Amino acid sequence: MSQNLIDFSLSAESLALIDEALTTLENHLAGLVALPLDQRRQLTKMGDKSEAFCRQALHVMGENPGILPRNFDLDGLRRDLALLDSLRPRALRVTRLHEKLRDTETALGSDLMTNGLEGYAFLKIAGKGEGLEALRQMLSARFNRTPAKRAAPPADAPKA
Repeated sequence: MSQNLIDFSLSAESLALIDEALTTLENHLAGLVALPLDQRRQLTKMGDKSEAFCRQALHVMGENPGILPRNFDLDGLRRDLALLDSLRPRALRVTRLHEKLRDTETALGSDLMTNGLEGYAFLKIAGKGEGLEALRQMLSARFNRTPAKRAAPPADAPKA
């Protein structure tokens, strides 16, 4: 084996505990939202500078509640900020974990593909006359390229 970026295994017990932990996360975070792409694009975004503005505006509004209309939900705004502050460090941890999972998946796929290709090359060379021709042909299907079929022009299309 010429490449081994990762050598890691998980026991059935570990996988069960991971699944249990994920279920717990899903249950406790059931209030999270999944926005459709078009809605996500249309929303007003809050960057770092905007966050400072929002925090200051909330402070000013809290100090001067009489200037706000009665139906303005200042307590709801405070709850939103508190939830944002409590979710952020956890979101960062989940993001780091997701990146490691993605990188591990990429490394595993690369190990599998690199070593699969290496083994296939050995099979092509050393497997001749060993009764492996059918298996080699089955594996070679991965590399067979068929030319893309050209779409026939419509009957009423002008000819060039």
